[in-house]
Amino acid sequence: MRALKYAAAASLLAVAPLASAQQLSIATGGTGGVYYPIGGGFAEIINDHLEGYEATAEVTGASVENMGLIMRGDADLALVLADTAQQAYEGSGDFEGRQIENTRALASVYPNAVQLVVLADSDIESLEDLKGKRVSVGAPGSGTELNARALLEANGITYDDITPQRLNFNETADAIRDGDIDAGFWSVGPPTSSILNLAATRDIRLIGLSDEEIANAQEQEPVFAAYELKAGMYDGMDEPVQTISIPNVLVVNADMDEELAYNLTKLLFERIDDLIAVHPAANDTTIEFTMGSTPVPLHPGAIRYYEEVDAEIPDKLRP
Repeated sequence: MRALKYAAAASLLAVAPLASAQQLSIATGGTGGVYYPIGGGFAEIINDHLEGYEATAEVTGASVENMGLIMRGDADLALVLADTAQQAYEGSGDFEGRQIENTRALASVYPNAVQLVVLADSDIESLEDLKGKRVSVGAPGSGTELNARALLEANGITYDDITPQRLNFNETADAIRDGDIDAGFWSVGPPTSSILNLAATRDIRLIGLSDEEIANAQEQEPVFAAYELKAGMYDGMDEPVQTISIPNVLVVNADMDEELAYNLTKLLFERIDDLIAVHPAANDTTIEFTMGSTPVPLHPGAIRYYEEVDAEIPDKLRP
């Protein structure tokens, strides 16, 4: 039956002009991160399998900007970090005074790992060594900057202690390569293309976090979890590196049509192999990960799908 439905949809789209399809905008991030390929992969799945819709992945400044796009209705779906979504929903942190109560989630997609990168011959060995250094903390309005600032401040380091540079992923990699900065933060699903490209042209190191630094970060941001970057992930990375991770959430406006939210959620999980083929981070896109990691209520359309597959939905995820 599903095959017949998709066949009928394909036939209809073949004769109907694309202009008749309803446009969906997916807010992602910079091209050097994971949001853009994940969003682009999901857009392609929507275009191939959801009758009457045409989706496009948009390059943005990532999490904080994406929440504003959802609030204003300038994007239909967005990928955001869990702490950004939570702060927006509660009106806390960077969203104090501009609460976005109409935030709803379709799923949690994969965890970001906070990755602190330096050149191999750098004298930086720990967070403490960042003091007095030029450090990229991520693009303005990005989840990377939120994570970097939270991690630093939880461990007694403020922007006054460093020379912060607000650069996107590709700019950060270029600046490290050229010696314009001493270190750079990424909060992104590993491995990420911009670090892979940097490691192919320069010898790099990733700075690990101590148990105490991780505990301090978790005390400030409960959504942080310990995470191990595997050895061999990047050229020259001979040993695993301990850091922190944070889930990424696919969010929509509460006003999204329930049937559309249901179909998008169903499509995400039924075609997950297609998304994994685009980027391995999608291996973590599971119903179990969504139930355990999503910080804001689910959209009623998403709940309908999860109930159909007998998922155990925590009460906090029901709006």
